[in-house]
Amino acid sequence: MTIIAPTGTQHTITAGGLRAVVTEVGAGLRELTHEGRPLVLGYGESETPFGSAGLPLLPWPNRIEDGKYDFDGQTRQLAITEPKFGNASHGLTRTLPWRAETHEESSIRLGLRLFPQPGYPHILDLGVTYTLDPSGLTVEFDAHNLGGSDAPYGFGAHPYLTLGGPVDDAVLELPASRWLSVDERKIPVAGHDVDGTPYDFRTPRPVGGTALDTAFTGLTPGPDGVVRVRLTGGSHGVELWAGEGVRWLQLFTGDALPGPYRRAGLAVEPMSCPPNAFRTGEDVIRIAPGTRTGHRWGIRPL
Repeated sequence: MTIIAPTGTQHTITAGGLRAVVTEVGAGLRELTHEGRPLVLGYGESETPFGSAGLPLLPWPNRIEDGKYDFDGQTRQLAITEPKFGNASHGLTRTLPWRAETHEESSIRLGLRLFPQPGYPHILDLGVTYTLDPSGLTVEFDAHNLGGSDAPYGFGAHPYLTLGGPVDDAVLELPASRWLSVDERKIPVAGHDVDGTPYDFRTPRPVGGTALDTAFTGLTPGPDGVVRVRLTGGSHGVELWAGEGVRWLQLFTGDALPGPYRRAGLAVEPMSCPPNAFRTGEDVIRIAPGTRTGHRWGIRPL
């Protein structure tokens, strides 16, 4: 009897001292190591992703209140995938099988045709390419609208950065000047400056006991236009970078995760729009029929 992994076929890519494992189900990043040291908090081949670990979040990231939103005069109802809070969460593709379109030693591209779903009556061709080179991992997303009407769209991804120990001991550098407070259902209620709050990590400092499940914006890119978030400790570290169009970052210290995953890594989630964007319209991308949009991000060892 052949045993199939819960996340389907496992695709391995390597370059120099870097190794990544990408899954068929969800097109997720299950492992990323540098010279044997984990850069992301992974999970076993016989397991399912904890806390959406490593998964693309398409065609929207984060939560939509009540799973309900209006678009072009239509009121739409998505499936409630976060029953605890009564929200639609993290898009529609996390449990779908993606096909490997190309697979080379250091790169793989996976694709998925997303057909109409309850509350999302659009057809999108989605693609994600993972590429390793000696400097790190680059991830490229693209979405092509094959339908006959404009489609609302948001991009997100859910890697957990790790130094191999508790996140409390890590030093975090986060170039963000604004954060969102949320209600008891994790829906944003107000935006705030980070000045004078526990959410100001513009100057690197230890995470300590800070509990984060927080969206940040007001991101300051470097001279090359790239936003960089760094987690460091001792003699090593890990950096997540995000390119043009990534206006938001969700950080999550994993306080609600089970057992060995609790506060063992820091989710740094690049997003094109904030939580509840389909409800508010903030930073939602409108993909016209026959057109495409795309985003880039990556991880590198320090």
